[in-house]
Amino acid sequence: MKKFFESLKSKWIEFYHSDSYKSIAAAVICAVIGILVGYIILLFINAEHATKAITTILKNFMFYNRPVKRLEYFASTLVKSVPLILCGLSVLFAYKAGLFNIGVGGQYCIAIGISLWCALAWHMPWWLCVICATVVAALWGAIVGIFKAFFNVNEVIACIMLNWIGLYFVNILMANETVMNLTQSETFKTRNISPSSMIPTLGLDKLFHNSYMSIAIIITIIVAIALVIILDKTTFGYELKATGLNKNAAKYAGMKEKLNIILTMAIAGALAGLAASLYYLTDIQQWKTAASVPAMGFNGIAVAFLGGLNPIGVIFAGYFIQHITLGGSLLDMRYFNPQIADLISAVIIYACAFVLFIKEIMSKRRENKKKDKTALENSTKGGTK
Repeated sequence: MKKFFESLKSKWIEFYHSDSYKSIAAAVICAVIGILVGYIILLFINAEHATKAITTILKNFMFYNRPVKRLEYFASTLVKSVPLILCGLSVLFAYKAGLFNIGVGGQYCIAIGISLWCALAWHMPWWLCVICATVVAALWGAIVGIFKAFFNVNEVIACIMLNWIGLYFVNILMANETVMNLTQSETFKTRNISPSSMIPTLGLDKLFHNSYMSIAIIITIIVAIALVIILDKTTFGYELKATGLNKNAAKYAGMKEKLNIILTMAIAGALAGLAASLYYLTDIQQWKTAASVPAMGFNGIAVAFLGGLNPIGVIFAGYFIQHITLGGSLLDMRYFNPQIADLISAVIIYACAFVLFIKEIMSKRRENKKKDKTALENSTKGGTK
């Protein structure tokens, strides 16, 4: 038993000094900051009901007493977390390779249009709709990679331009009576037009008492695990990260740096495309003619950093943001606007910009402690002599 506790202690010390611990600690600090700021604002609005309100937001589906209702709303949170997680993974993948994919919104938008067109106009099976949307989004991302690799165009500028081109393209594509109710400017429900295009549930809808619950969440977790393996355990992942750190050094080492840049943006685009197709083909939401790029892409940036730029961390970060957002819809509207939850999420997202800064502070503090400890040991040894 003593050996077990010693082993446990050594593993904890090893984890405590790892980058993973710093990432988790920084993310928790950001979340706590957001919640505290939200609570202070609630106190200013209505101090009497502020505590109940923040508790309601944090509880989300636990707000309900009936187990069936809890399962139903928990499933809704999971369903709506899927696109957020995958968009976060898209940002993360590009960032790991030294690129900033601010074009997730455009790639996501393009995939919405392709997946819904394949489903509503061509009545394709769900897996083919997903593949088509993912491939087109990958090509959309690859355009940015091509401009970056061959013409040295900054990927941020290229992404922003393509975001708006993608939005207007989808608006034009969807403005067709085959796929859209033109009087409402909203696409038809997939389950009414092409049931075979719906993401299969495999009984999860009955288990969670929620018709939108599907295998999308399972696919998302598998993708996250696959990214961990690709980035950390394969030669391909090593080459991508090496190219991101220094493309000239990668070139001299015999790596195809231009191809790696294009592939990085293509895979990032594919992840955004997967996010859109897995979400919209559950029929939980229809496309409406929009004047702005979907916010999901920009929220993915925050989720990536809140998750500590770790694919597994992104799963929890995406769920947490969605948990807070949906918890706000349960607020008592006599006292508070439900958008207070969006405000809390926004503060957390803003705080995410300081995740790397917080990690740096933690690293410096740890280094200073080591130096002080070493100095104390040396002085003790000197005094003993």
